[in-house]
Amino acid sequence: MDKEHSITNFTERNKGQHLRSEERGAIQALKKQGFSNRAIAHIINCSPSTVGYELRRGTPTYSGRGRKPSYSAKRGAAVYKANRSRCHRPKSIHRNSRFIGWMVNMIRTHGWSFDACVGRARQTGLFPAHEIPSTKTLYRLLWNGKLPLTLFELPEVLNRRSRKKPRLSKRINGKSIDERISEVAERNTFGHWESDTVLGRKKSGEPAIFTIVERFTGCYLSIRIDSKTTDGIASAMKQLKDQYGEQFSQIFCTITTDNGSEFAAFSAFEALGTKVYFAHTHIPLGNAL
Repeated sequence: MDKEHSITNFTERNKGQHLRSEERGAIQALKKQGFSNRAIAHIINCSPSTVGYELRRGTPTYSGRGRKPSYSAKRGAAVYKANRSRCHRPKSIHRNSRFIGWMVNMIRTHGWSFDACVGRARQTGLFPAHEIPSTKTLYRLLWNGKLPLTLFELPEVLNRRSRKKPRLSKRINGKSIDERISEVAERNTFGHWESDTVLGRKKSGEPAIFTIVERFTGCYLSIRIDSKTTDGIASAMKQLKDQYGEQFSQIFCTITTDNGSEFAAFSAFEALGTKVYFAHTHIPLGNAL
């Protein structure tokens, strides 16, 4: 039933708020009384354009015969509801979707990047357009641990090089990766982790991310640290120790990292019960494992 006799003394409306049923009823009643859009907008506390859009929504198309149709609050509400049902965020990409499965295979088999996978899928039409996420979305899913991939399977993420030649460490910070037991390389047992740091803007003193990935399960943890320094690494390890307590040494049996200056004192964490190893000098961690 249309609201031809709706009252106009309703609770005060906040600007920017969507129209409610009583306000649509007021628009219908006031319009029949000859009020202008601007006058109606002043009464219900909204912009004149809002009233104009609502009148268009709730007024049927004129067929050219007979009397011109007038605005109906009931019709306006129905059109609004139908429009809202189509206005929503797209469904998230499932980690087991066809595109994700194909992309993971291309990355692991051919070493492709996210850009290459998205570009090839769109160019060849391998999947419907709505099933192919953007590269930005894929990176966001990767950082949130929502893809069946680890950071170490995408070296371009971790090994972005600056224009200047980096200063390379001339010595190993601790025990070499060659001293690890064979089961670490076989990836058949839980408890062997790989750690690295990621610096977004690559500016000294900027916050960084401490990452650690379990080799057997692909379990990925990331901790924000104040800076890419030994103090930042110590803060991240303290958080891990506080979180896992007495089980720390059982969960983190070994940790392998590179020889970056931020890991210069990393061997000291063997006191927590874990064994620490370092990749070969001058070789990025992703290429050494």
